[in-house]
Amino acid sequence: MMHEILIIDGYNVIGNWPELAQLKQDDKLADARDELLAQLAEFRKYEDAEIILVFDAMYVPGITQRYDQYNLQVVWTQEDETADSYIEKMAGKLQNRLTQVTVVTSDQAEQWTIFSRGAVRISSREFKMVIQRAKAEIARDVRHYRDTDLRRSSPWDSQQMLSLAKLRDDLTQND
Repeated sequence: MMHEILIIDGYNVIGNWPELAQLKQDDKLADARDELLAQLAEFRKYEDAEIILVFDAMYVPGITQRYDQYNLQVVWTQEDETADSYIEKMAGKLQNRLTQVTVVTSDQAEQWTIFSRGAVRISSREFKMVIQRAKAEIARDVRHYRDTDLRRSSPWDSQQMLSLAKLRDDLTQND
């Protein structure tokens, strides 16, 4: 089984996700980073992939560091190192026959370099759709387990439960 590593260009994602871009525009960049971390942490719980989130030091000079938070690796580049160059170097280092590296960025120049290193790329906007799909699957799983639990203690038979589930689905689709 192939090990998956997702390397994410943090500020590129923040700039391409409307709700995070708005926070950045409102001088709440730290809040945008925290929201991105929270969404990635939730995604990480659902997907079995190692996630490395990379931020340039350009917005927070002198902060060069690495730490783990929410089961994610967060990397701040050195002041003279861009997130792009760090990501390109890591993609080349980590990509091999047993490890698939996927880079999340919408930077065209970086995408070509990533391809040449054998890694796969996904744009920041496409990744937002992946996150939204995962959230929908999580919600569906939660509803399934909740419904299963209700059935166990329900006085209704399975046919009545199917009718109720269909009615519920019809009503939620009409909203």
